[in-house]
Amino acid sequence: MRYEADHKEKTRQRVLKEAAKAIREEGPHRVAVAEVMAKAGLTVGGFYAHFRSRDDLVAQAIDQMFAEGRKPPRAGLSPKEALAADIDSYLSSDHRDARDYGCPLPYLAADLPRLTDAARDRFAAGAAKVRARIAGKLMAIGAPDPDAQASSVLSEMVGAVALARAEPEPTASDAILERSRVALRQRLRL
Repeated sequence: MRYEADHKEKTRQRVLKEAAKAIREEGPHRVAVAEVMAKAGLTVGGFYAHFRSRDDLVAQAIDQMFAEGRKPPRAGLSPKEALAADIDSYLSSDHRDARDYGCPLPYLAADLPRLTDAARDRFAAGAAKVRARIAGKLMAIGAPDPDAQASSVLSEMVGAVALARAEPEPTASDAILERSRVALRQRLRL
């Protein structure tokens, strides 16, 4: 049987999407190669044509999670409006409740110390890109020390989403998100 030239890459992407989904649902330590391959419609035998090991799959799936969580640029908005919209979206109940999409930072931050160096490197690279996008908007609105502020903004947003997800009482969970959203908008003069 003859395959299209991009067949292998399409297959690899299907596996990565399933692995990213499994990480979000179960955590990186519970990712099972056989289950991921089955959900991608493949057998375990083909796994090593795409990945060196389960750890390699997890590391590459982290890249996939960042790619899936990235929002397209907000067309027609000023940098100030775009940053406000990003904060509102990130600190929303929809993002908090999302199980199959969204930023991987709150999902993975607690697990990273127990993952491989490759996984931690991919996580750090993804976090740096998110921070850089925030810093770019802060720079565009004339904020002082945009890199430092971006680090602080991202830390607060990730922490707020992680704590809101952990809070069993819906009203208290919503309040965590709302307080962070209001505080960030005030601090950044949005």
